[in-house]
Amino acid sequence: MTTRPGETPASFACTVRAMHEGDGVLDVMRGPRGGSVVSRAVARAPLRLLTPGNHGHAAWAFLSSLGGGFVDGDAVSLEVSVGDGAAALLATQASTKVYRSPRGCGQRIRATVGAGGLLVVLPDPVVCFAGARLDQALDVELGDGAAVLVVDAFTCGRAARGERWAFDGYRSAITVTRGGRLVLRDVIELDPAHGPLPARMGRFDALATLIAIGPGVELAAPPSPKRGAACVASRSAIEDGLVLRAAATGAEPLHAAIRAALTGLPALLGDDPFARKY
Repeated sequence: MTTRPGETPASFACTVRAMHEGDGVLDVMRGPRGGSVVSRAVARAPLRLLTPGNHGHAAWAFLSSLGGGFVDGDAVSLEVSVGDGAAALLATQASTKVYRSPRGCGQRIRATVGAGGLLVVLPDPVVCFAGARLDQALDVELGDGAAVLVVDAFTCGRAARGERWAFDGYRSAITVTRGGRLVLRDVIELDPAHGPLPARMGRFDALATLIAIGPGVELAAPPSPKRGAACVASRSAIEDGLVLRAAATGAEPLHAAIRAALTGLPALLGDDPFARKY
């Protein structure tokens, strides 16, 4: 856990006691010598926040959990603040597993990005086990000249164990605003009550949505779709940004498509978050 310069342990303890299970706070600010630093990182179980160093100018934070994923009834809420001119990467150590959850699991991230700031949200794909139910949301408020880059990906589950599209529900909502004005609202919802998922998903076992909004962030154009390809993707323009959607026959071709779309990310962060993955 990290405190702001000058913050006393006593006042920090009060902040922790006011939080509930699964709550977290992450603050990133521009450092006095340039670059960005984590000024506060607090998390209550089952949520964990890891803030390793890197060779770039952005601060990195990784979401983790004590159980390696979500179990029935888990509810995570994270507040993220990126200061003016600061840059932050929010990622995960590995894929987020969602175990059987009759009551459901939830995750919500609320982020504010100050003027000229940058937030990159780059979690590994979600993997929902049979009987799992997940409802997650990401809300981002951008300041003047701020930018956000989001990857939202998930797979069919444990196909090797016969759990292909066998979860009970998956919903992921992304909202981006700037100055209180809606820029983007994107929702993906899969529910077997709307029809059998394996039949609806066809040959595809992994999906991803990539969103780039604001100056300096980009999504490389995907190759032209070909019949029978392991991954198909399309890119479309939105106000002040781009959206890319990809569907793949497995996790590996999806990872390859994500990396190809984010070829400019290492230069944007000053370090490569993919270097030790995939």
